[in-house]
Amino acid sequence: MTWLDTLRTATDAVRTHRLRSALTMLGILIGITAVVLTVGLGDGARADVQEQINQLGTNVLVISPGSTTNSSTGIRGGFGSSSTLTVADATALSSRSAAPDIQAVAPVSTTSASLVNGSTNWTTTLTGTTPSWKAVRSRGVSVGRFISAADERSAASVVVLGPDTASELFTNGNPVGQSVSYNGVRLQVVGVLTSLSSSEQTSNNDLAIVPLSTYQQRLVGGVNRNSVSSIYVKAASSHVLSAAYQEADTLLLNAHHITTASSADFSIATQQSILAAATSVNDTLTVMLGGIAVISLLVGGVGVMNIMLVSVTERIREIGVRKAIGARPRLIRRQFLVEASLLGLAGGLLGVLCGLLGAVLVPTFSDSRVIISLPAAAAAIAVAVGIGVAFGVYPATRASRLAPIDALRSE
Repeated sequence: MTWLDTLRTATDAVRTHRLRSALTMLGILIGITAVVLTVGLGDGARADVQEQINQLGTNVLVISPGSTTNSSTGIRGGFGSSSTLTVADATALSSRSAAPDIQAVAPVSTTSASLVNGSTNWTTTLTGTTPSWKAVRSRGVSVGRFISAADERSAASVVVLGPDTASELFTNGNPVGQSVSYNGVRLQVVGVLTSLSSSEQTSNNDLAIVPLSTYQQRLVGGVNRNSVSSIYVKAASSHVLSAAYQEADTLLLNAHHITTASSADFSIATQQSILAAATSVNDTLTVMLGGIAVISLLVGGVGVMNIMLVSVTERIREIGVRKAIGARPRLIRRQFLVEASLLGLAGGLLGVLCGLLGAVLVPTFSDSRVIISLPAAAAAIAVAVGIGVAFGVYPATRASRLAPIDALRSE
């Protein structure tokens, strides 16, 4: 009996009991669908996090000030509540001789501000920074220009708006050349940032950027006028990001006269650390959902074993006849293993198709993104076939061990 004959016979056996075969495949189908969607949801969430990190700017370190402690109440503020970072720190980090792996540095100060254009007002994030912010954050300008070094030197009353901010303040026409005001200070709009359409963080598109000198001297000021909210540092490449981290850490420790790293009054976050934290959460959820999928696959496998045992019982006389005319035990075993494999393969293929359909439907009902991985889909089909074979071994072995005289004598 050739393999082709075995395959033809197994196909006929599966097709003869359509309803029973369909119910058997249902368990595997559900399990494979769950596996495909679980992996797709995990990959989608990971891709979303990666996009958010990339929108911060490539190869970027974010340096934040330390925390404060109220001397009278002893209440400790959170990270970033102190004023330990200054413009001088950003200048020190910009030294190519002291930090050769740092390509660009952008000190940033932010506050919530209500900008006014005639009778229209909009509350946004007012950001004071230097011209290097554009390169560090990898942002472009759709119309107009970005703030310049001349604007920074003269504390010019100019502003670059985010796309969402511009659309809220200027419903018609080009905002470049027009003015908005904040606390009585008129700011001329010189440019509008390009939109980050894939961003779910509105702060990336809703902001107003002014020269840092303008922010400190004419708009916000304050006691700690030279302090900044954070410092963005861009490494020369991803390969030297770790070196840039070490250079920034050492320079700031020396500048702040701190001898031990544990006493640092600042913190440095890398894209990798942010991505690792977010990915850790996604991986935990993926494992939990994957556990449910595995249980579904095991239930499907038990269904395959059950149906194959019933098939062996129903076909005892057929097995006896085959053995009586010379069929060897391995051929009988192969016959039932191929049937189990066909059930697993059919369930796997249908499960992948349902997973693909779910990948299309899920985003329409939720904000979740599903990315189907072809290797994962192929692996899921292989697992389905493997489950069919694994749970079909016992029934196939039992069928191959039947004595011909006992099989022919059975009713």
